[in-house]
Amino acid sequence: MKPARFDYLRATSAAEALETLHQAGGDARILAGGQSLLPMLNMRLARPSVVIDIMHVPEWQQVTESGGALRIGAGVRQIAIERRSGLRQPLLTAVLPWVGHAQTRSRGTVCGSIAHADPSAELPLIMVALQGTVHLRSRRRRRAVSAEAFFTGMMVTARADDEMIEAISIPAVRSGTGTAFREIARRHGDFAIVGCAAVADATTVRLAVAGVADRPSARQFPADPAAWDDALDAFAWDLEARDDLHASARYRRELVRRIGRQVMQEAMQCRA
Repeated sequence: MKPARFDYLRATSAAEALETLHQAGGDARILAGGQSLLPMLNMRLARPSVVIDIMHVPEWQQVTESGGALRIGAGVRQIAIERRSGLRQPLLTAVLPWVGHAQTRSRGTVCGSIAHADPSAELPLIMVALQGTVHLRSRRRRRAVSAEAFFTGMMVTARADDEMIEAISIPAVRSGTGTAFREIARRHGDFAIVGCAAVADATTVRLAVAGVADRPSARQFPADPAAWDDALDAFAWDLEARDDLHASARYRRELVRRIGRQVMQEAMQCRA
């Protein structure tokens, strides 16, 4: 199929992009890597009046590390983070090879995956696991939203119509903290049937799960493995899994219990 007609703006400044977004509001779409948006346009699942290309705005191509956090601009491609040397983000480093394929990572952006908010996607999962922050900007204001508050439902977020994600930030993993990630998918590069990420310190383990609920979810567990079985069972049920073409709700709950325990144990063992 071909997309419905739309106007195209190749923005060269943040002000130009934000002014157009302010004028069009919910009838505009931001184009960065295009790996999610273009298929939606072609299938006419999205029918914007204007598409705003932000890949020529210099300030949104920046990656900075300061104050113990990694900040990634809206135009930064996934492959740039995957190939970045000296990255103090072991969980992000572990996850990126599982995000789609090399071809899609060479075009897709980190912030684009966050904006798309697929509940099975790996990057939203990592944002919730590491308690990252989404930085939103409109013509009138800037605001920061925690990852857990940003994802509100199936491909639904807290972003207002006149806002766009200008960056995301992820806190650096502190000394004495361990991380782990694992997912089950039909094939490497597919969206996860269930994905689990864990962050462990001396007293607690934070487990985040994707692919089960309508958004990635996380819960804190005590560091004592003896307390995990009942807590994991309760977490698996609270996610309210449903049957679909890929897996049954029962299968997903069992994966949360088994993979969840495995990544929690691995994160505890990897504490530096």
